[in-house]
Amino acid sequence: MRWAALLLLVVASITPRYAAAAEYHREELRIPMEAAGPRGLEAMLLRPSGARRYPLALISHGTPREGMARAPMSPYGSYRQALEFARRGFAALVFMRRGYGDSGGQYAESSGPCERRDYMRAARASASDLRAAIEAMRSRTDVSTDGMIAVGVSAGGFASLALTADPPPGLVAAINFAGGRGSRANNEVCDEDALVRAFATLGRTSRIPTLWIYAQNDKFFGPELVRRMYAGFTDAGGRAQLVDFPPHGEDGHFLFSRGIPLWTSAVDGFLRDQNLGTRDIAAMPAPSSIPPPPQLRDKGRAGFADYLSASPHRAFAVSPKGAFAFRSARRSAREAAEAALAACAEYAPDCALYAVDDHLTETANAGSR
Repeated sequence: MRWAALLLLVVASITPRYAAAAEYHREELRIPMEAAGPRGLEAMLLRPSGARRYPLALISHGTPREGMARAPMSPYGSYRQALEFARRGFAALVFMRRGYGDSGGQYAESSGPCERRDYMRAARASASDLRAAIEAMRSRTDVSTDGMIAVGVSAGGFASLALTADPPPGLVAAINFAGGRGSRANNEVCDEDALVRAFATLGRTSRIPTLWIYAQNDKFFGPELVRRMYAGFTDAGGRAQLVDFPPHGEDGHFLFSRGIPLWTSAVDGFLRDQNLGTRDIAAMPAPSSIPPPPQLRDKGRAGFADYLSASPHRAFAVSPKGAFAFRSARRSAREAAEAALAACAEYAPDCALYAVDDHLTETANAGSR
């Protein structure tokens, strides 16, 4: 039997012995957009499970420095951040702009040569994708675009600010995590002056309250450039509150994904000031009760605990002697399983899938009998 067919059978045979948490509703969507062609824009919606309309939190991703890294991106890469906004009473929509992930259409955010950048061209292209996502939500009975917020990281932060410069009806606030464009190396940015001018251009018409969150050791957009972008935006009339975080990890540009417990307090204060979100933050989903593979040692058990709290779609592979690996935030269960098996195979030749998302595989069940 061919390897791909065997993998498909294993993933299809997972046994749903443990029910997923029901506190939140998760849905995979396709956002219609003429420029994105028949496939539209790939998206994932996460909201509280109650039967009412929740205000939209539109979450926009960044742009990898290498173009080849755009295709593997998935909305599940921002699942944990979407969950934080769902906990605060929002319907969090993570979507992939044209040219990213499995979205249709051509990449539309090119800004020209490094020494002569037109960042406003990228701003307009990104904002048009955000508008398409918002329009798709207007007719839903579980999402409200009145009182909605835009949240973005890196190029997505820049896109969210661009949206505030010509705001759609219902947009009331934006949160910019490490926003900018044009980073190509450690604190090297193409045509910094043009980027500052672009922020000033956005500030001339932006009157929506915005929160800016940057870490001091951001290796995409350093503190001096951040101050210039902020001054350009606010001096032109833009409304912004800058939170300057201490250094975080090796590169503070990834605070949005790796420092969630740190930035939530700043976000909560901003939301309170704008009278947005719920005052009672919902609990995290209950962790899965899947037992760890018995052959794991201490390091493996810690890794399995990380697996249980990782983003879907995820898979855990293990060998009889305890070698292990897991992969998460993939587009599908099959993709996660394939990646976990390949990673585990680097340590042992006889790895097998143990769990996919919150379910044990038949292989694991057979071993536990």
